[in-house]
Amino acid sequence: MYINTERLTIRTFQESDWKDLFAYTKDAHVMHFIPEEPLSEDQAKEFVNKHSSKDASYVAVVLNRTGTLIGHLSFAPCFGDFTYEIGWIFNPSYYNQGFATEAALSLVTHAFKYMNVHRIIATCQPENPASYHVMEKIGMRREGHFKKCIPHQNDWWDEYYYAILREEFLLTN
Repeated sequence: MYINTERLTIRTFQESDWKDLFAYTKDAHVMHFIPEEPLSEDQAKEFVNKHSSKDASYVAVVLNRTGTLIGHLSFAPCFGDFTYEIGWIFNPSYYNQGFATEAALSLVTHAFKYMNVHRIIATCQPENPASYHVMEKIGMRREGHFKKCIPHQNDWWDEYYYAILREEFLLTN
């Protein structure tokens, strides 16, 4: 998969991406809202190797002007063949510059226009406004607030559930 925007390329992982991936996935703060723990170097290498094939469930987000991997998107079928779940994680050096929104919007656009996707969902914790703001900026609507549904360490997290339908997206984009 290759999607180009003005500032970014969304593509399949390449073997050399592991160092850039490790740079942000080793950070406990970055991984706080992700089910996995921070990654070791070996786990970063394994992740990149696993997703450098045609498995597009995770794709790299690369900054065009430098060729640096600055984050990645998850995108996988959910509830059947026509609904997908999208997610994102970025290097904090690139926060607050619109990169997550630009990457997510380009993937959503691609999915609705070329992949026959009917519905895209996304979830996050209410304590993660940066993530739900991306969802809202790309046109998703909050459909639910699930109370204490995610076990996390010795606590339970709430979860917001967002979605957008193909017909809604194509009307406004």
